[in-house]
Amino acid sequence: MKNEATIRFVGEHREDDVRALALKGCRDKDVDLPWALDQIQGWQTARRKLPSWASIDGIVYPPHLSMEQCSSEATAMYKCGIVERLPKGCRETLIDLTGGFGVDFAFMARGFRRAVYVERQAHLCETARHNFELMGLSQAHVIHADAEQVLVDVETDPATTLLYLDPARRDDNKARTYAIADCTPNVLELLPRLTCCGHHVLLKLSPMLDWHKAVNDLGERVAEVHIVSVGNECKELLVLMSAYHEGEPTIHCVNDNQDFIYLPSQDNGTPVMATNDDAAYLYEPNASIMKAGCFSLLADRYPVTALAADSHLFVSTQEIDDFPGRRFGIKAVSSLNKKELGRALSGITCGNVAVRNFPMTAQQLRQRLRLRDGGDCYIFGTTNAAGQHVLFICNKL
Repeated sequence: MKNEATIRFVGEHREDDVRALALKGCRDKDVDLPWALDQIQGWQTARRKLPSWASIDGIVYPPHLSMEQCSSEATAMYKCGIVERLPKGCRETLIDLTGGFGVDFAFMARGFRRAVYVERQAHLCETARHNFELMGLSQAHVIHADAEQVLVDVETDPATTLLYLDPARRDDNKARTYAIADCTPNVLELLPRLTCCGHHVLLKLSPMLDWHKAVNDLGERVAEVHIVSVGNECKELLVLMSAYHEGEPTIHCVNDNQDFIYLPSQDNGTPVMATNDDAAYLYEPNASIMKAGCFSLLADRYPVTALAADSHLFVSTQEIDDFPGRRFGIKAVSSLNKKELGRALSGITCGNVAVRNFPMTAQQLRQRLRLRDGGDCYIFGTTNAAGQHVLFICNKL
């Protein structure tokens, strides 16, 4: 821990603007200002991202980049749910081979009798030891080592029941990477040892990665794929592998409290198209379903029809309360004809404009409609099954 002057400075200024503090500096030479600024900024980020950690006095935060890259409390808690569904015999020992700031580890560790945190950066190990003690994680063991080193030691350990990896998604030049083989460590190279070490392996991958490719790369032991969104923003792609799994994986499209579950073989391609004009409700699938691309299943499980094969918007005559996405009431439908648009937009001066399968960007469409951004009106520019460019003027339900 830092000296008393530095700790006092952090406590006095943790609500203040970090940039202003950096410019102003500190006259007290005993204050480690760079470290103090990391703590102030870290706490401010944690208050939004990790509220339960922000409420614990004395938690030490890493530099800004590590705080931005770490899991949120919502996604860490979701991983706990995956762990809780494992058979009881598979919750003996957790080994996190890419510890980082330790957010996922700290949440998942409570479900195991023994939990091992592995990290190759010494300063993160020191931070983890300090924080885990404050959290009362007596079952946690911190090891300063590479993932590959630890795998050698645990390769034949039958007590290892879950291995967790969140490979670093930046190359040597700090540029972002997405492919599994381009991350550190390279999970594909470690795969034979990973699958024989643990009964289960949980991987956190880039949300930019195509889940089909991830499954193809990782092979037949993939049991579950979780596309996790928070607030309709895709945050994580999680892959659970099991030494005992056979057959196709279960796909989970998750957004907050919504979980749309299916098997790849159930997705039969093109959804049913809308053929009439009496629709009263419009639906936009959530971000995880958009990423998964399982649009035909929506039309199978809900009484909706697709506007067009590539528009990824759905309509219905009756309101569907449990549709996994955003729901809108349709007020008017218009072509781009000036007179028709004038009638449909009469009295509307601002709106939230979005486009799907449309020849303009949202900004271009807003400018053409001469609308300010915001308000209660939602306008979707899209293409219908007949190939016509249309606007749906809606209110959000």
